[in-house]
Amino acid sequence: MAFSSGNSGGPMSDINVTPLVDVMLVLLIIFMITAPMLSNKIKIDLPQPNPNIVNPENPPDPVRLQIRQDGSLYWNDTPVDELGLRAQIAVIATQANQPELQIDADDAVQYEVVARVLADAKGQGLTKIGFVNAQ
Repeated sequence: MAFSSGNSGGPMSDINVTPLVDVMLVLLIIFMITAPMLSNKIKIDLPQPNPNIVNPENPPDPVRLQIRQDGSLYWNDTPVDELGLRAQIAVIATQANQPELQIDADDAVQYEVVARVLADAKGQGLTKIGFVNAQ
């Protein structure tokens, strides 16, 4: 004995809320699990400024190192070989206020040349190294 409304081809008058209830229950469970985690505090040791270190108002001019496609090196537009480069890096690495070494490598230069320069700079103790792209 099935009940029929008499209008079998028309639109339904009630909405199926089962999928809505399923989604709402899943969201409720997710929020119940994550809410206690958000209230826990995490202790982080942040670096503190050292009042004894004075930052200079005029930082030294950066040193520009060009590495051209053929592997030739130019220190502030002056040609230099690898031995001279190591000596120049050693000089600026010993300074108290190190200038930034800005490396401008050509797009077609072999990575081995750039890696050697970076290894030399790191080995000498240079801490400020940047890459520039001059076009």
